[in-house]
Amino acid sequence: MSTIKELYAYRQMIFSLVKKDLRGRYKGSVLGFMWTFINPLLQLIVYSIVFGHFLTAVNETVENYSLHLFVALIPWIFFSSSITIGAASIVAQKELIKKIYFPRMVIPISYVTSCFVNMLLCFIVIFAVIFVMGVGVNFLAVLTLPIIMIVEYIFALGMSLLTSAITVYFRDLEHILSIVAMAWMYLTPVVYSKSVVPEKYRTLFNLNPMTHIIDCYRTVLYYKQVPDLSNLLMAAGLGVFFLIFGTLVFNKLQKHFAEEL
Repeated sequence: MSTIKELYAYRQMIFSLVKKDLRGRYKGSVLGFMWTFINPLLQLIVYSIVFGHFLTAVNETVENYSLHLFVALIPWIFFSSSITIGAASIVAQKELIKKIYFPRMVIPISYVTSCFVNMLLCFIVIFAVIFVMGVGVNFLAVLTLPIIMIVEYIFALGMSLLTSAITVYFRDLEHILSIVAMAWMYLTPVVYSKSVVPEKYRTLFNLNPMTHIIDCYRTVLYYKQVPDLSNLLMAAGLGVFFLIFGTLVFNKLQKHFAEEL
């Protein structure tokens, strides 16, 4: 409770860091903030060509593969960015940490929140694509989207707290995580359907919180159905576990951040 109270007291600092990150993300580029929308669209085109045309075995049972991929790709980009960028967040702000006191947890929270806001903006593109394709939405199912987003945010924040604290002491983790994130994506049903996973591996796949989260997004936006409550509960439970674990590790390690930086 003391941690929550302290973070609430420094909420304006979190908001300021989020705004600074969003404004500075594409500063100096010609297209500026438009890259927020262009980046996911370019990734969609690349993945659609590779998996939609060249590796047809991946999607031969999937109708409208581009949409099937896109509704999972945007949430995955948010999660991947949170753990890779978030891991280096404390090291990146080392000068600020050395100069003034503030709850160190503010930094990874602001980075993850910035990535989350970026994902929300990208959902404008998702709904635009759905509208252009004439697929339509189930408004009752769409009402569950905020819950799914909060669950993913909790899990991403827990992972970011954990990795950002460890990276201060083990700098190689920042580079290792980029490889881990790539492998993690292929172990999550992002570019393929969950149904193609062999039955003997289903239990292992279900231990991955992102499997349930991506499945919920796809159920709402692609299949236009209300997601299975058990999937949401599983993802929420794993997300809360990692948030608590990440917070405990962060609080334990932050005592010597200034010395290590």
